[in-house]
Amino acid sequence: MPGADRCGGGEEGRELSRTSEEYLSWLAVERGRSANTLAAYRRDLLRYEEFLDSEGKDPLSVLGSDIDAHLEWLRSVGLSPASVGRALAGIRGLHRFILEEGLAERDPSAEVLAPGRPVHLPKALSEEEVLRLLATASGGSPLDRRDLAMMELLYGTGMRVSELTALSLGDQRYDAGLLRVMGKGSKERLVPLSGYAAEALERWLGPYGRPLLLPSRPQARQDAEALFLNARARRITRQGVWYALESRARAAGLADRFHPHLLRHSCATHMLAHGADIRVVQELLGHVSVATTQIYTSVSGEHLRQAYLQAHPRA
Repeated sequence: MPGADRCGGGEEGRELSRTSEEYLSWLAVERGRSANTLAAYRRDLLRYEEFLDSEGKDPLSVLGSDIDAHLEWLRSVGLSPASVGRALAGIRGLHRFILEEGLAERDPSAEVLAPGRPVHLPKALSEEEVLRLLATASGGSPLDRRDLAMMELLYGTGMRVSELTALSLGDQRYDAGLLRVMGKGSKERLVPLSGYAAEALERWLGPYGRPLLLPSRPQARQDAEALFLNARARRITRQGVWYALESRARAAGLADRFHPHLLRHSCATHMLAHGADIRVVQELLGHVSVATTQIYTSVSGEHLRQAYLQAHPRA
């Protein structure tokens, strides 16, 4: 329960809730947020949780009106509009995280308006940039084969990095062309496995890929069953995926804007841009609510607008 278990450290001895700590860890690993950004979010969330405690609330019992009251309190103590906006961004991110973890059935921050502030849409790679990134793992070494398979799965299925690292050898259903994914809140879903992703996975599992990383001595069960291994034949971690793909991004000239979650954004954006139904994309990504998926329709609409402005003689 976000308001109960405490871990980590905070200002003046106060500690963040376990869920907020997990949210900050997710921002660091899967979104690649800088240390300065994480420190600012930590301060904002410490203030937020202190306010909720004073009101007898916790993040699972919050209403939109409670968040409005907190923002008003921040303004009353002299925070600038930019600082209040950043605090709201962190609070919204936390509640979306709680929703996708299956700890709540609604996102109270969705009811909160921030007049006059721009909406920050998920950034996506262009299709050409995705191809450039994939080309960096076109070699035949085991790590090349592994990294290409990981990138093809992240982009081809839109799965989260945490879902990728949790995959085991038995999760692939060869007869149906599907992959079993364990999502947030221990919710299982099946995603299609075909085309380039299936081919890359087959090459990784072939004799010149994963088997070459296996040690001569027996492995721990969790490592022996892992679909993706690190160079030491252990189940790869989220940090391991980050470091591996960050080097690929540098080679592709994308290091300044890349994080592994970007492939998930790109999958959703490109599918909608090519006419996929939003409910299909919602199911593929494992979103609890279609409202979470709808932000990608704005991204696709922007792509459409840019293409129109560039192509139409009367634009």
